[in-house]
Amino acid sequence: MLAFYRRLYPFKSIFSWLNHEHTPTKLFTHREFAFTLPGDVYLRYNSFNTADELKKQVCNLNPTRFEIGPVYSARPKDKKTVRPAAFSPRLRELVFDIDMTDYDSVRTCCSEADICKRCWAFIAAAVHVLDEGIRDQYGYKHLLWVYSGRRGIHLWISDQEAMELTDEQRKALVGWMTVIQGGKEMHKKVNGPIDAALEDIVLQYTYPRLDAEVSKHRNHLLKAPFCVHPKTGRVCVPVDPATVDRFDPERVPTVAQLLKELDQTSIPAGEPAENEERHSDWENTSLKPYVEMLDKHALTIMNEVRRTKRGASDLSW
Repeated sequence: MLAFYRRLYPFKSIFSWLNHEHTPTKLFTHREFAFTLPGDVYLRYNSFNTADELKKQVCNLNPTRFEIGPVYSARPKDKKTVRPAAFSPRLRELVFDIDMTDYDSVRTCCSEADICKRCWAFIAAAVHVLDEGIRDQYGYKHLLWVYSGRRGIHLWISDQEAMELTDEQRKALVGWMTVIQGGKEMHKKVNGPIDAALEDIVLQYTYPRLDAEVSKHRNHLLKAPFCVHPKTGRVCVPVDPATVDRFDPERVPTVAQLLKELDQTSIPAGEPAENEERHSDWENTSLKPYVEMLDKHALTIMNEVRRTKRGASDLSW
């Protein structure tokens, strides 16, 4: 994992996406990062000033994965030095989690943690419904879909209005969007006209089955994009909702595959410093289109922030 973090993990892209600007803001410096170390050691309330600081700590700890939390009223690393009343979550992306195990009652090809291209169609249908519904109903634009590395998909919404939602508002929103509850209790008997029965069947099979608890609370931690799933070795890559039907989880790059691709590529001699990002390395692997997808998404957010600031400046005259 250390070679992956040093040479391939796109720390600067993650910084741009979370920070919304080129220079550090509280969206990054007051952001919580949590690390999972071998032996189930869990380190919470870490925070950093720059992408290089984050990379240095990740390389020092070599975690099995790390998670992203909310933006707090104070720097998370200073939590022990501030009054409890002065330390609270202020901003957080609106996040959703769809897990394949909630479809065990309707899929016939796999079960539990297993997933294949055929049952991925349920996830794809959920992505289409949720992506379009959120854009149309709430007007949110900055949606990032990320494969979880094994059997599900995460959605991060970075619009300012979404990030400012309170826990109560998040709970109401996810409650409104939760039609099908996952789990054994979902079965229901369908009676009535055939058209209504068909509509119920379509709804039962295609509507997103959300893990509501993930979305309700600002302090909920969610695995960072481009982390590696410890069981599959697959990288948690972004997914384009427009092509989600063609996405194949079994063809997602793995750490072993990416490092092999690097070995087969001619890299200039000389090792970079531990906290130095060698930008070209991921460009020489199959990780490239996924990093570029995140960069494009982050640039869209930064452009909107720039336009908003310019508009506010014009109004000040």
